[in-house]
Amino acid sequence: MFQEGTVEGVVFRHVPRQEDSRGWLIELFRDDELPEEHRPAMSYVSLTLPKVARGPHSHREQSDLFLFVGPGDFKLYLWDSRRDSLSYKVRQVVVVGESNRQAVIIPPGVVHAYRNIGDVPGLVFNAANRLYRGWGRSEPVDDVRSEDGDDRHVMD
Repeated sequence: MFQEGTVEGVVFRHVPRQEDSRGWLIELFRDDELPEEHRPAMSYVSLTLPKVARGPHSHREQSDLFLFVGPGDFKLYLWDSRRDSLSYKVRQVVVVGESNRQAVIIPPGVVHAYRNIGDVPGLVFNAANRLYRGWGRSEPVDDVRSEDGDDRHVMD
């Protein structure tokens, strides 16, 4: 069973929003603020409908740089199944999104999922440090899927 705590290696950074008479702007990432091993190789944005979850899954080699900036809020679930980690068997749950804008670096091996807990469709930006399916989409997917497995129980 998992215990509540902080998952080793996961990095949270508050994402400030600059507002003026035209609207607002949020910097998604800056090369000078990211460790080299987490620098993006590709990015995408996804829309998740209210009450819908994505994940859980992990990656063997890939780090994810998720940005939760709104609209809406998400419950982000992290749990550490890495046997060599100081936080092995720790689960961490954080509300992120419009009410708590965060950039979150999730290193390889950390199982992660998120659920839209709001009433509106929510956007999530991800800048992964590996290309999906490799160069030219010619390699196996770097996912360890848990959607139907035993890890699903750690999401409430």
